[in-house]
Amino acid sequence: MTETPYQRAAAESAASALLLLAHGSLDPRAQESTRALAQAVRLSQACRVEVAYLRHVRPRARQVLSTFAEAGHDRVVVVPLLLTSAFHARVDLPRALSDPPALAPVVTPVLGGSPGAPDKRLVAALRRRLTELNAAFDAVVVAAAGSSDVEACSSVTAMASALGADLGLPCLAGFASTASPTPGEAVAQLRLAGAHRVAVASYCFAPGRLFRQAADSSTAAGAVGISEPLGDAPELVELVLERFHQACDTKAGAGSAF
Repeated sequence: MTETPYQRAAAESAASALLLLAHGSLDPRAQESTRALAQAVRLSQACRVEVAYLRHVRPRARQVLSTFAEAGHDRVVVVPLLLTSAFHARVDLPRALSDPPALAPVVTPVLGGSPGAPDKRLVAALRRRLTELNAAFDAVVVAAAGSSDVEACSSVTAMASALGADLGLPCLAGFASTASPTPGEAVAQLRLAGAHRVAVASYCFAPGRLFRQAADSSTAAGAVGISEPLGDAPELVELVLERFHQACDTKAGAGSAF
């Protein structure tokens, strides 16, 4: 019997393993959030899904890749849980995946996309988390970690513009570290411009030190609330799965996407 394209794709996916590679945090809630995302992806896709971290906690990528190799997976896809192509994507990620134990993994682009084209699913996920605040607001700050990389900051600014357009409300970017304005300063700017109830959208995957800094900064400036990180939002699961399937469509040994 001739194998259909659907059957072939399903078999390739089943033979592949997926590694969600997160930044990592000493906050145990961050690991819980990452594991929740992995479980949501696992339930939507018949393949092995594991998590690893770049910093602070274990397991690290090489450890999980060794486990995949020992289990006989013939293809490994790594989806970096990063929202910008800043230092962690340019330096930490290649370092973590250098000298893989067996078959070189296929590494997808970071989930944040390019500065000029914010992914609509991330916009929808941010909006979903804002609605969970159950609070009225007339302006929004998109709070991100921050970076000295101009392009990375530009991608956050582009995301703020996209979310503002989607909501039909004024929206500014704020950065918890390195870049400016801070989330609190962005809240203050919007209030000075006439906004009365400013909400903050957390543009991060999981809780951690910078999430707390953004929350403290914006609360002190009078924000009505800060949304939870993206976590296992359905739109994020969909985006991860798209990256996975795109990588599975590449030829074995095609290399990484750094």
